[in-house]
Amino acid sequence: MSKENFKMFVRSHPELVHYVTNNQMTWQKFYELYDMYGENNSIWQSYFSSSRVNPTPEQQSPKTTASTVGDTSLKDLFNLVKQMDLETVRKGVDGLSKAVALVQDLTTNKKQNNYQARPLYKHLED
Repeated sequence: MSKENFKMFVRSHPELVHYVTNNQMTWQKFYELYDMYGENNSIWQSYFSSSRVNPTPEQQSPKTTASTVGDTSLKDLFNLVKQMDLETVRKGVDGLSKAVALVQDLTTNKKQNNYQARPLYKHLED
């Protein structure tokens, strides 16, 4: 089984894309199943039938909204922010600011040398 055959198989079954975009499966896992079982195995029926019986709202009517940027919508962004641990983010930002301050301290020379050498031939009585 070659990659090209797998690509043609995926193109003929676009239902598989939804499993990957919903983080239920990866392309690597699909390829391994394809490599082990081939195209005509009953294992694929679970992936094909479940997506055809219960289509998602995006599958029923694909619309582009003003809030969609690329593949990420504002809803996805808000869900991502909700799942973040703000304490961990704060610690990361503090660590980053400390690292930047350290680099600034190393690159700037705050202590200037105020030492001035005495002329070599100057006598104390002069």
